[in-house]
Amino acid sequence: MRRQSSLSSLRQIAGSVNALTIIAPIFGIVLIGWGAALTGLISDKVSDGLSEYVFAVAVPALIVATLTRPGMSGEIAWSYWVSYFGGAALSWLTGTLIAKRRAGVERRGAILHGFAASQSNTVFVGVPMILQAYGEEGAFPLFMLLAVHLPLMMGSATFLIESDSDKPILARLRGLALVLLKNPIFVALIVGMVLKGTGITPSGIPKALIDSFAGTASTCALVALGAGLKRYKVLFDLKGALVIALLKNILHPLAVWLLAFHVFSMPPAYAGVATLFAAMPVGINAYLMAARYKTEMGMIAASVLVSTLMAPLSALFWLTLLGKA
Repeated sequence: MRRQSSLSSLRQIAGSVNALTIIAPIFGIVLIGWGAALTGLISDKVSDGLSEYVFAVAVPALIVATLTRPGMSGEIAWSYWVSYFGGAALSWLTGTLIAKRRAGVERRGAILHGFAASQSNTVFVGVPMILQAYGEEGAFPLFMLLAVHLPLMMGSATFLIESDSDKPILARLRGLALVLLKNPIFVALIVGMVLKGTGITPSGIPKALIDSFAGTASTCALVALGAGLKRYKVLFDLKGALVIALLKNILHPLAVWLLAFHVFSMPPAYAGVATLFAAMPVGINAYLMAARYKTEMGMIAASVLVSTLMAPLSALFWLTLLGKA
């Protein structure tokens, strides 16, 4: 009995050590980027340029390279989508209801609180961590979720915020379509899936170029995220930012984990990818939406920072629970 208990304890310790080997390089690079920005080694112009490069070139190249890789295939059951977006809906609704009880938060602001509590930072943190944890086994469900996550979450937020607008619904939908078609991540997902569907695999010089840019995505994304944290002010409303961060880092993945592992049936890698995807900190798109509609910018910015600072510990927990540590 004691021997079994000792073996179990050793496995838990080994799991935690393995988890640290996954998250330490990822958040270590984020901290280095943050420190470089705080000390002036990286200027705001460089930080902005690096973020634009990651968003417009490096990550789109990684998406195309991954989706067109030979052997990249799989099937996505409806339970996968219900598990992830069911958890996102719960976290969004909870964040919105809590915000409505706070003094001074108007309708659009409350919607953005909920959006921040359910919008994952996929490009800068999610892609590097999930590929590190699940490798080839998790690549297909990861990028399929990324393909649906971006338009669905951004589309829902835009529609809800503008539902009291004087614009006709067709004009709103047209505006949303234009926003998505101008988004390099969305375009790369479409291109990658078209190439995959037609059986076209880049080779020669095009493949070399795509792979070269794709190889820079993870490190540049993490440095850009760290450098960008400099501009977010955590003391704007620490209590409110902490609420959003807890909803994002804990409630969202908890709901997805319960649905994916205990309500529905799907391959363990798919359930794990969905859970880790949900466990990522508040996405920068939440701040971009707040800036676009000029409401709750300070609160959302603070929640991005607090959620990202919490992410190493929460990621360690989820990686250990999922047995990927």
